[in-house]
Amino acid sequence: MAHWLGWSPDSLIIFNDIREGQTVSIILNVHSGEEIRVLPYPVSAVSPDGEYAVSINFSRISITRPDYGYGTEGQDTQTEEMYPADDGLFLCNLRTGEKQLLVAIRDVVAQIPQITDPEALEYFCHTLFSRDGSKVFWLARAIPERNTTAFTVDINTGEVLRCFPDGWDGSHYDWLDGDRLMVTAKYEAQEYAHVLFTVGQQNYTRLGNGGFDYDGHGTFSPDGQWMVTDSYPSAKLREQRLFLMHMESEAILPLGRFVHNPAYETHQRWTRCDLHCRWSPKGDMIGFNSTHGGSRQVYMLKLGGECPCFFYILEKTTSIHY
Repeated sequence: MAHWLGWSPDSLIIFNDIREGQTVSIILNVHSGEEIRVLPYPVSAVSPDGEYAVSINFSRISITRPDYGYGTEGQDTQTEEMYPADDGLFLCNLRTGEKQLLVAIRDVVAQIPQITDPEALEYFCHTLFSRDGSKVFWLARAIPERNTTAFTVDINTGEVLRCFPDGWDGSHYDWLDGDRLMVTAKYEAQEYAHVLFTVGQQNYTRLGNGGFDYDGHGTFSPDGQWMVTDSYPSAKLREQRLFLMHMESEAILPLGRFVHNPAYETHQRWTRCDLHCRWSPKGDMIGFNSTHGGSRQVYMLKLGGECPCFFYILEKTTSIHY
């Protein structure tokens, strides 16, 4: 959960750690190695200006979704409560250290599908600030019934809005601006697609003219003109594919195919490796994870010119030119 801090983006990062049995977040100067501050809570997302963060209960997630959570015996997982009133989405002021409950898990009970299992646990995960920092997106999920409801909250007014009707679920996501979101979800409760919409409206649009009707990790370029996304390994060839889409024309440019190494094919913890493509701050590079070279590595794909029709992968031995 490491993030650059917007108020000093060339030197300060914030990341989670466990200190003296408690999950905390550390603000660190990457040049001097100095720890500027230790905050008594973990962070899950940071606002673009670095002023605020949201915090969730990673100890509870260590029970509900072990591959995403972490914590210690001394921290409260709240497992005795299906819908805690004092746990959920917290807003944290990174300047003052203040932390306040923004949305409690109990607050959304009326807006999520009914959970029939009395042993179930509802939890919050997958948070992200809008590009103007005014809103936060997150997912409300439950175990053992894997129902998912996507929400947004306005950090100034506290207004909570659902993203989709029941049955659409929701998986991966990115904000295009301060109001529009792309979420991979079951469009019309039928098939996963990259769905763009405005928060509070029902103007759902499938992106990619049918070419992106699947679950991928889509993210937008800093200028909002492009979206990069990926795919899960294909059934037989085990290829993970990387695509670039021009937002105005929805023209799709294939960027590459990367074989998911058989040694990493299981879905057990620590082994699977999604491409998880993302942009550099200047929009001139795309980073992604892959095992196609035989080990888990991070690759940088360099874009060239005003139109990213030329690229090469920054590796020691291989260059690819389109």
